[in-house]
Amino acid sequence: MEPLIVVLVALVGLRLLAMREQRARIALLGEHLAHHQIEQLMESVVQGSLRALGESESERQASIWSMLQATQTELAEQVGALALAFSKVAEPDARISKLPLALPFATRWWPAICVDARKLISLHAHALRDAAQGAPDASPKSRAFTFMAELFLFQHTCHWFCRSQVVASARLLARHQTAYTQVLASVAAPTRQAYRALMA
Repeated sequence: MEPLIVVLVALVGLRLLAMREQRARIALLGEHLAHHQIEQLMESVVQGSLRALGESESERQASIWSMLQATQTELAEQVGALALAFSKVAEPDARISKLPLALPFATRWWPAICVDARKLISLHAHALRDAAQGAPDASPKSRAFTFMAELFLFQHTCHWFCRSQVVASARLLARHQTAYTQVLASVAAPTRQAYRALMA
């Protein structure tokens, strides 16, 4: 019975350490997000896109797409400002463990299995800026679809930084009914290539 108790105590200890580390990460990212309206703008883009897709009148739909363009541009600019501010975070504090589950001190002891959140957020900022501009020949619906995919991938990175890959993917599925693999397949090709290079 004693070995079982030791294992249980060790597991509880690891969980408590992981939770403390996650609280520190949430506070770090939250401190940077507090200077922006990124979450509110994200909600506006998602809701506006869904409203436009559900609109039957073409003129009304075009009007919504037009209004969304300004919101997308503002959101991309704010994520760019976040990336610039977050680039000043110390490298050890910006590491994200590639392990599926949170393991205490993995980012400190095992940097080889980590990715730099500063680089990921910078990648998302550039991707969102490009998506907001959109391809000249793309339809408003296609541009919105790409922008939302880029947005969901950015959100996934934020949740991954704060919690773990498994939690980030579960939240993505719960909030947007979209799988992580589906989002990655839906972003622009340059984003996908650069993202996979960072994750390699």
